[in-house]
Amino acid sequence: MPEKKLLILNKQQIQQKLDRMAYQILEDNFEEDEILIAGILPRGNHIAERLKTILDGIAPFKSRILTIELEKQSSSLSASIDFEVEECSNKVVILVDDVLNSGKTLAYGFGVFLDVPLKKLRTAVLVDRNHKSFPITTDFAGVALSTVIKEHVDVVLQEEDAEEDAVYLR
Repeated sequence: MPEKKLLILNKQQIQQKLDRMAYQILEDNFEEDEILIAGILPRGNHIAERLKTILDGIAPFKSRILTIELEKQSSSLSASIDFEVEECSNKVVILVDDVLNSGKTLAYGFGVFLDVPLKKLRTAVLVDRNHKSFPITTDFAGVALSTVIKEHVDVVLQEEDAEEDAVYLR
């Protein structure tokens, strides 16, 4: 029997959520000259790129994409980055992922910037599941879902999955 999937967000709704998040990021950083958008691979990076595209059209500041790859199953921070972390000194960084579940991925993402004096570090996620094991909150969230722990949220993005954008609960 196929697994039952419940559609949470369709392509248009995902775009609306990203547009709203981009405007919230603009409001939070309107006085900045540049912000850095750090996407956590794989889907967080795609969401970061989409946010950058929207911000490039509405914001007076420049935005730049940074890519973070984390070893999510590791019991300690293991990350590879495509930038020199010192470049982030005294700048605003928006850390982006697709789903916030336990908070471990974002906590590891924070770890990348621990030794750098940042102006601000904010978080952005498309889906906040409210199952945090770590003291992580989202500054910009597309949608917050109260789910049971055994349920799973699937974010399908055209760049990654070659299917139409959607968010499913299964």
